[in-house]
Amino acid sequence: MLRWLSQVATVTWVNLRTITERRGASLATVVGVAGVVIVFVAVFSIAEGVRHALTSQATGDTAIVLRSGSDSEMMSGLGRDDTRIIAEAPGVRRSASGPMASAELYVIVDVPKRSTGTDANVPLRGVQPAAFEVRDEIEILDGRRFEPGKNEILVGRAAASQFAGLDVGNRLRWGQNEWTVVGVFAAGGGLAESEIWCDAGVLQPAYRRGDSFQSVYARLESPEAFQPFKDALTSDPRLDVKVIRESEYYAAQSEGLTTLIRALGIVITFLMGLGAVFGSLNTMYAAVATRTREIATLRALGFRAGPVVLSVLAESLVLALIGGVVGAAVAYVGFNGFQTSTLNWSTFSQISFSFTVTPLLMAVGLGCAVVMGWIGGFFPAVRAARLPVATALREL
Repeated sequence: MLRWLSQVATVTWVNLRTITERRGASLATVVGVAGVVIVFVAVFSIAEGVRHALTSQATGDTAIVLRSGSDSEMMSGLGRDDTRIIAEAPGVRRSASGPMASAELYVIVDVPKRSTGTDANVPLRGVQPAAFEVRDEIEILDGRRFEPGKNEILVGRAAASQFAGLDVGNRLRWGQNEWTVVGVFAAGGGLAESEIWCDAGVLQPAYRRGDSFQSVYARLESPEAFQPFKDALTSDPRLDVKVIRESEYYAAQSEGLTTLIRALGIVITFLMGLGAVFGSLNTMYAAVATRTREIATLRALGFRAGPVVLSVLAESLVLALIGGVVGAAVAYVGFNGFQTSTLNWSTFSQISFSFTVTPLLMAVGLGCAVVMGWIGGFFPAVRAARLPVATALREL
């Protein structure tokens, strides 16, 4: 066994030491594998960023109430009397100012993107004062909150960075009102940062919504209070509502978009991976061809086929790992934290998010590199092991 391991180490060292003699082909393999890893990590970091934006601040002790049969706020509708009954339901947390429940209205406004100048759909959410207690992660970064009853808006940090005209002090005209931007807020990187907030009582007449709302966000006394709260509302004959945890609601919204992004990422990575594998095959076949006499000599001196196979595989894996490490590093430096926006299919509005390159994504990218290196080295390794010793020695 020790002799066999010694042979593996000797032949592998000879192979690795001569990589510089084939630096052109070796560099092509490294670049090919790095490109695949960059694309894989970058595409999947989009899906991770979207998922994080939609679900990171969603909690199990916050419930969303919609009209029965609605899949999103855009398709829901609730009357003022409905929202009052919901706010007074058992399980709703209370503060000094009353129930922590915000009846909300959701409309879409056109705002030009900073990067292209083209109009995009941005959500304008009308909220009640309790919204800031329901979502206690809200933090004012610049300016102040809007005042109830006034045509004032508060802009999410991500929306302010992605869309033009949302700076504090600017005036914009949407619906029948002219609005003044009075502040910018953060929400822990959550979905609210892609939104614009205003007083629901001012938004209703601006868009001729009468006395209607679309949803109620209610902060519960505890996650365990959800089921009694839900049972009380769904069994009330005065209501026809659907009650869902905030975390489940946004997880469902993120599922379709992230699934599509990941599917596209797999297809693109697979196609690019095929190219990288063929490049690796070409490199390793060339490496075996240039060392035909060396391999034959070693075999004639008593070196077994196994060490030869492992040595070729080791060289291929080393090149692939170098490419994987380079690709993962470039993806992290180039994409992690990069902010952009895309369409949220559930609401047909823009959602701003940041590419999120996680350690797991980089580890999976390195795993892909190892797989490509193994495939790219296997067949040349088998060819080297089967090389006829007598034929090869005649070339000496």
